[in-house]
Amino acid sequence: MKFKSIIFVLLLAIAFFSCDDNDDVKNAEPHLVMRFKFDAAQPRLNNLGQPVAVADGNAAQSPSFNAISSHYIEMAPNANTALGMGTVLYHAPETMAGGEKAIDFSQSKIVGENEIFLSIPLSQVATGSYEWMRVSLSYQDYNINILHQGVDYNGTLASFVGFKTYLTTHHIGNSSFPVNGNREQGYWALNVNGMPFSGQTPAGATTVPNPLYATSPIPPKSCVVTGKFAAPLVITGNETRDVEVTLSLSANNSFEWKEVHVDGKYEPSAGENVVDMGLRGLVPSYQK
Repeated sequence: MKFKSIIFVLLLAIAFFSCDDNDDVKNAEPHLVMRFKFDAAQPRLNNLGQPVAVADGNAAQSPSFNAISSHYIEMAPNANTALGMGTVLYHAPETMAGGEKAIDFSQSKIVGENEIFLSIPLSQVATGSYEWMRVSLSYQDYNINILHQGVDYNGTLASFVGFKTYLTTHHIGNSSFPVNGNREQGYWALNVNGMPFSGQTPAGATTVPNPLYATSPIPPKSCVVTGKFAAPLVITGNETRDVEVTLSLSANNSFEWKEVHVDGKYEPSAGENVVDMGLRGLVPSYQK
C-alpha cells in the first residue's frame, strides 16, 4: 500500500507540473519580433527612393554582410506621419562622452542576418494600421573585395552610418582602431589581411532612401531608411501569436568608391576613396 501511495503522489505531481507548463505556453504574451535581411537583388535606390545607377567615374560592389545595428525604429501609419510621430519601437543608448550627443557604440546591439534584433510585447505597441517602417541604421559589418599592390584580397569593413558615433578602441579581426572620440556619419575602418585602413566619406554623402521625402522628410545625417509594407500591418491588441517583421535591406552596389584605376576594383592603396556606404532601400514584410 505504501508503494502504491508513492506512485499516486508522483502521478499527481507530474500532472500538476504538466498543467503548469501548458498554462505558461497559453499565457505567454505575444511579441513584435524584428529581424534584418540583406538582399543584393533588391532595387538600388537614391535618397528619394527612386532607382539609380552607379555615378559616372565611380565603381561599386555588393558587400557580403556579417552584422548590422540600428539606432532607431519607428512604424508610421501613413505617408503624412512626421518622423517621431508614429509608434517608436526602439532607441539605442547615446552618450555625451565625446563632447556632443552620439550613439554609444559600446552599448549597441549588433546582430547577423535573421537574428532577432528587437522583441517587445505587443501590449507595448499602439494599436492601429501601419503602412511604413522607418529604420535609422548605425553600423554595418561586411566583407568586400580589395585590390592591394596587384593582389586581390577579401577584407572586412566596419561602416558607421549613424548621425554621430562615440568610439573608444574598436576591433576588426586582429586590427585595432583607437578612436576615443566621436566620429561623424561615414567613418569607416577596414582590415585587409591584417593591414588596417580607415577613412571618412564626405559629410552628408551617405545615401538614405526616403520615398516620403515630400510629405515626411528626415533630418540630415539621420540615416532613417524608409520602406512600405505591401499591405498595412494592423495591430489590434487581440493578437495571440507573435508578429514577425523582416526588414529587408538592399545591398545592391551599396559600397561605392571614386575610381583612380578604372578597373572596377576597390584599391585603397591607390587613393581610391569611399564615397558612399548607405544601404539602398528597405522592404519590410510581416507574418502574423
